[in-house]
Amino acid sequence: MSPAEEAILTLLAERARGTTICPSEAARRLAGPHGNWRGQMDLIHAAADRLLESGAIALSWKGAPIQKRRGPYRIARR
Repeated sequence: MSPAEEAILTLLAERARGTTICPSEAARRLAGPHGNWRGQMDLIHAAADRLLESGAIALSWKGAPIQKRRGPYRIARR
């Protein structure tokens, strides 16, 4: 499992069931307190794609499920 996947899954585990995270939250976790989180976004997007394909997560936007990442999205546990 990649550090980006771990960042996503750790954040989800820390949240209540039924809640979502923003990909930028995972990028911030991956970058660390003083890191360049924007520079981590491509890694987070790729990790979200892998986790979605494996069935570990679900994606949504404005409460509606989406099947593929494009544009803004939120991440939830499956």
